[in-house]
Amino acid sequence: MRPVARIATGFVFVFGAFRFNGFDLLFDPFGWGLCVSGLFRLERSADDPFGRARPAAVAMACTSLVATIVSVADSSRTLSSSSLGEVVGIANAAGALIAVWLITDAIIRQIRPRGAISPAALLDVLRWAVVGLGVLGALVQHGYADLGLFVLVAWFAAIVALIVVLYRSARLPYLS
Repeated sequence: MRPVARIATGFVFVFGAFRFNGFDLLFDPFGWGLCVSGLFRLERSADDPFGRARPAAVAMACTSLVATIVSVADSSRTLSSSSLGEVVGIANAAGALIAVWLITDAIIRQIRPRGAISPAALLDVLRWAVVGLGVLGALVQHGYADLGLFVLVAWFAAIVALIVVLYRSARLPYLS
């Protein structure tokens, strides 16, 4: 599988949910692991954008594993009902948005200089939409805003569009 396709598949695991008896079968740490694997294959040096994005994906693999453990340990309540669960949930959400930003930025920095202006611009808009709507969604979740279902639907559409564009960009020869 091509590196950017691994990253896109990782995002499917991270942001998708397929629940069985309250447990998400799309294991988030596995999704972040796919992102780490894709970033590692694209990394040329520790200073390139992929090298800077990889630690964020590694941190998210660890954070999402802790969130899963806390969720299972605190199965009598929702993850956000306990103090520890709330802190881990906020770290998981904020870290995911930061990681998406850094990963998408690395891909944009790779394709923009090579003349793929349209995909780079589209990825730029989609990362702003995913992160901006994700922040609004976090505010709604914690009761700081009442924007209704609109934010959730718009965020879902933005993340799906981002994943589709990443899969399409995976075919570019300089992202192999």
